[in-house]
Amino acid sequence: MRVTQSAAIVAALSLVAMTAQAGTLEDVQARGELNCVVTTGLAGFAAPDENGRWEGFDATFCRAVAAAVLSDGEKVKFVPSTGKTRFTLLNSGEGDILFRNTTETMSRDADLKLTFLPVNYYDGQGFLARKDLGVTSASELDGASVCIQTGTTTELNLADFFRANNMGYEPVNIETNEEGIANYSANRCDVYTTDASGLASTRAALDDPSAHVILPEIISKEPLGGAVRHGDDQWADIGKWVVNAIIIAEELGVTSANIGELCGAAGNNPSINRLCGTEGDMGSMIGLDAQWAVRAISVGGNYAEIFDQHIGPDTPLALERGLNASWRDGGILYAAPIR
Repeated sequence: MRVTQSAAIVAALSLVAMTAQAGTLEDVQARGELNCVVTTGLAGFAAPDENGRWEGFDATFCRAVAAAVLSDGEKVKFVPSTGKTRFTLLNSGEGDILFRNTTETMSRDADLKLTFLPVNYYDGQGFLARKDLGVTSASELDGASVCIQTGTTTELNLADFFRANNMGYEPVNIETNEEGIANYSANRCDVYTTDASGLASTRAALDDPSAHVILPEIISKEPLGGAVRHGDDQWADIGKWVVNAIIIAEELGVTSANIGELCGAAGNNPSINRLCGTEGDMGSMIGLDAQWAVRAISVGGNYAEIFDQHIGPDTPLALERGLNASWRDGGILYAAPIR
């Protein structure tokens, strides 16, 4: 009797594990569309253009995942979210994956039950101020009113920074970046604080960007990346390796322009062959075919191409690679190998 009960328990646990593994991938493929949680609109990262098409750094990662699992990077439903609603949308199942300038933290992992994907942007929190405010350092902000998005690590970092520096401030709570721009532009707050990349996006959206300055201090670490729900290891693996493949492509010199040639047949570089699916059987390990990475990279190119197109030096955001340069070029962007 005990043996029978034990066998039944093992079988039940195995069924649960198999269901968890296959769940989200099967749901997405059956639906024929990837529901990707993004911001309500952050220029350069994820925002609808004049035709309503979502574009940006994060939006491209959404499309890369869709290309890997659905063979079409256009089969994405973008699910806008605020700092407060993003995790609810993901955990409720309204979103399959999240790419929304979101910081990985211990509490979000362990308490909110999120599995984070590899970091795709290393950031830090800063301050945006009008030049006519006359401040050149965050240490001069005692008594300032500060526009701050609620439900974010930014809110907590702000309190820590002012407390540690024996300063006071008046919070002006906002829900979205659009609301933040409106309040800051209307002088309802002295400064606006969020991730430095977000500040660059905000400044670029102002009527006269040159009248505003991003103060030099970075007051936190903000490792930004995608996330999925706990409990579906296969789906987490798919998200993880799509991000890694895009980073690895830059390391190997694989671009949107040459991927067809390099991946047309197996060559002399085993690392490129494995990325292309012409050597080994990597795709089946995550429930996909051999060409998953080729499709993901073809959507927007490698990491450098995505960065340069949406947020790089020649865009309105004018962000330098900095920490987000490849480890080969002095940065800390580094992906686990496909092998």
